[in-house]
Amino acid sequence: MPIRIDNDLPAKRILESENIFVMDENRAMHQDIRPLQILILNLMPLKEDTEVNLLRNLSNTPLQVDVSFIRTKTHQAKNTSLSHLERFYTTFDLIKNRKFDGMIITGAPVEHLEFEEVNYWDELVTIMEWSKKNVTSTLHLCWGAQAGLYYHYGIPKYKMKEKLFGIFKHETLDKSCSLVRGFDDTFMAPHSRHTQNLKKDILKCSELRIIAESKEAGPFIIMEENGKQIFVTGHPEYDRYTLDAEYKRDLEKGLEIAMPVNYYPQNNMEHAPELIWRCHSTMMYTNWLNYFVYQVTPYDLEESSSTGMWI
Repeated sequence: MPIRIDNDLPAKRILESENIFVMDENRAMHQDIRPLQILILNLMPLKEDTEVNLLRNLSNTPLQVDVSFIRTKTHQAKNTSLSHLERFYTTFDLIKNRKFDGMIITGAPVEHLEFEEVNYWDELVTIMEWSKKNVTSTLHLCWGAQAGLYYHYGIPKYKMKEKLFGIFKHETLDKSCSLVRGFDDTFMAPHSRHTQNLKKDILKCSELRIIAESKEAGPFIIMEENGKQIFVTGHPEYDRYTLDAEYKRDLEKGLEIAMPVNYYPQNNMEHAPELIWRCHSTMMYTNWLNYFVYQVTPYDLEESSSTGMWI
């Protein structure tokens, strides 16, 4: 897929080195086509890594996608340079009068806090409320999924006895859902979190259905009836070495952390991790763009984006 991003975004060079088709602004201007407008609210600390991971997963469809990045004003990022943020990111105040075909809300390392204790919670609430009428479909990831489930449906998160960390087996429950079209009966996906949503709480909400789950990791893909709000409790966008970097970082800090499960061959961290989740991850993002964004969104984005469909 031609991903349309800023010519100078560092992620562009990395993606091109992986033979992913990235379209710069100059070439995009010569195509008579309306690209999908996708907004990414990046709450992760290592924003450049997250940019690459997400753009890589949005790269497997013939649709042209114009990606914009947004950051919160009420939180000062410490792990990404100010020059990068000012060059490639915007804020909600500058885009709140626009409409978008799709939005992704990433995870964030704030699980130890209650939602209302997060210093940008009020800003995030404003954005999530805005998305109801201004975004065709919003995809929430990890903590972003927990935040969305809590804000939209009052579903709480619970602290776990130990960190859920590694690659876990999942079962496709609802094969009629277009989001998992092409999925196998079981598939693998990464998780890295200290909190969880319980299945019993989700089942109490008639507007939600669980599309995929794991015996170890719990509900994985949860979807609102019309597909406008989709919640993924893990990190399917992670690349081969993301968990490796997290594990070694925590070891260097002297933190007590177990080795990520089902990750290193023979549980030997000297061996390169096997990439066993990329296929289903890419398929999920492709299905989201096709069935829940492209097939639903109006050609003229100024038309109402409040409708959706059960697919």
